[in-house]
Formats: sequence, structure tokens, C-alpha cells
Amino acid sequence: MKQSIPKRPMMKEWHVIGFTIFLLLVFAVILSAQATGVGQDFSSEQFFDLWAKMANPDWSYIPDIITPLLQTIQMAIVGTLIGCVAAIPVALVSASNIVRNPYVRGVVRFIMNLVRSIPEMLLAALFVAVVGIGALSGVCALSVFSFGMMFKLLYEAIETVDQGPIEAMRAAGGNRNQVIVFAVIPQVLNQYLSFFLYTLEINVRASAVLGYLGAGGIGLYLNTTLEMFRYDRTAVVILGILVVVVLVDALSNKLREALS
Repeated sequence: MKQSIPKRPMMKEWHVIGFTIFLLLVFAVILSAQATGVGQDFSSEQFFDLWAKMANPDWSYIPDIITPLLQTIQMAIVGTLIGCVAAIPVALVSASNIVRNPYVRGVVRFIMNLVRSIPEMLLAALFVAVVGIGALSGVCALSVFSFGMMFKLLYEAIETVDQGPIEAMRAAGGNRNQVIVFAVIPQVLNQYLSFFLYTLEINVRASAVLGYLGAGGIGLYLNTTLEMFRYDRTAVVILGILVVVVLVDALSNKLREALS
């Protein structure tokens, strides 16, 4: 006996609802762009002229950007190291399975949430105003940014560890320091190293942009070439940043795979 396949309703067959939602979203984006003035000053002639100039990089400028690229990497490494190390004791104080007092945890988390709410661009601008133009302001900005980011990731990782070793250490008479050293750190060490590498990836990208504000590194050269309208040199700077970011990402991925 031949069975007939039931015919789907037109609404489902032609995905009317899905297309309607998509068109409404496109319409909403267009309205929001018009309301905020996005694209009103866009010049296609200037845009293509810029790309035409950047299509012929000044390769002789490469030796000039080697040192600032290395400085950018150094800023990212030092800032990440300082921030991630400083976040360890604060994350331990904020973990509910380490510190039982909810008021202490609440105060520390509130202060750290304030620190994390400040974007790295604003941090760079503040430190440039305080310590002046140079790599030191970039390192300080990245340190504070890494501190807030690592704090959040680490204390959440500490709160999800297996409670068995912690309870065993406490039952055996271990104090808080012994519980941390022998029951907590071994469980979160690999995660901590993975978080460190992830933060380093972000800071390498951020350090290139922070230099644009005067925080040292390759960003200063990016700013200089743009202000001088030397877009052929700007292309070299951008390509240099791209190479560094790709290499750091590849190395970080390999190390994270080894840790897992």
C-alpha cells in the first residue's frame, strides 16, 4: 500500500517566520545605523585610495619596526606575569571553599569587579597621564587588566575543584595554607597555566593598540605613520603585528594542548 507523505504547511515549507525575523533584524540594524549616524561620513573614494596606498608596502621600513615589535611582546609578557601572579592571593580570598566569611569575599569581589570594569584603553590613558609616554605605562595597564581578568577566571576555577582532598586535609588537621598548597593548587595548576597563556594572547593584541595611545611598543609607530599619511609604512606595521599575533597564538595553542 502506497503511503503518501504529508504536505508541510506553507509557513514551514517556505520558512516564512525565519525570513520575516531576518528581514526585521536587517531593518532594525539599518534604523539603528541611521539613528546613530553610522556611515554618513563614509567616503568610498578615500577608502579605496587608502587601500591602494597600503597595497604597496614600504619593505625598507621593516628594520625600524623590529625593536618596537619586540618591545610590544616584552610589555605583554611582563604585564601578564605581574597581573597573573598578583591575582593568586586575591582569588584565593574570594573563593567560597577557602574563605568561609561571606563579608570578606563580598568586599574583595566588589573591589575586583570595579577594577575589571575599567577597559584597558582607559587604563593606558590613565597611566600615560601618570607615568608618561613609554613602555612603563603599557606594562602597568596590562598588569591591571591581567590582574582583573585572571582573578575572575581563577577564583571560579578554585570553587569548582574536587572537595574531597580539601576535606581530607582539614580532617587530618591541616591548616589553611596546607590545604591551599597540597589540595587546591595541584587541582588548578593546569587551568591556571592555560588561563595565563590565554591572557597573554589577549595582551599581545592589546599592547599593539595601547601603544597607539602612547603606552610604548609598535602602536607608537602605527600612530606616527598614520599621522604622516605614510600608509605604505602603515601596511608594514600592520603586517608585523599580524605576524606576531599569529606566532603567539600558535605557540600558545601548542602549549595549551600539551597541558591538556
